Amino acid sequence: MAHPSEEVAAAVARYRELRAAIGRGEADWPALADLFTDDAIYIDPAWGRIQGRDEIRAFMVESMTGLEDWEFPIEFVAVDGDQVVVKWTQVLPGAKPDGERWTQSGVSTLLYAGGGRFSYEEDLLNMAHVLEDIVASGWTPGPGFTPPPAQPDRRFARPS
Repeated sequence: MAHPSEEVAAAVARYRELRAAIGRGEADWPALADLFTDDAIYIDPAWGRIQGRDEIRAFMVESMTGLEDWEFPIEFVAVDGDQVVVKWTQVLPGAKPDGERWTQSGVSTLLYAGGGRFSYEEDLLNMAHVLEDIVASGWTPGPGFTPPPAQPDRRFARPS
């Protein structure tokens, strides 16, 4: 049974505001872990399955360090009961010769678990497109960048 729509909407609003604060440089990516349950599951297209709030926080540090010049604006959010879909873009620094930004399309699905927290997030992103744009743009990572693991856990099952 889904949680009350007002409760889900409030949690989604906190998620959106934190993402906006991160975009403005007023918060850091690891703060996102505070919006998840202790045993939450986070699926990243490059890093794979991360389980547990502390592990999500560590993942955010490791995966986002060196990408400080990237942007991740949210385009829209859709909510159906406890299911949340966030449509966003990933924008690399610089521009193509025609002036257009190096941009990839992304979608996150989240599962609201109650108490203002989510138990699941799965990010979907075309990594071939990302890598093509990185090469074409000449972007190089900033200090502290860590590449994703060579063989990440690709299980994407949601919590039961």
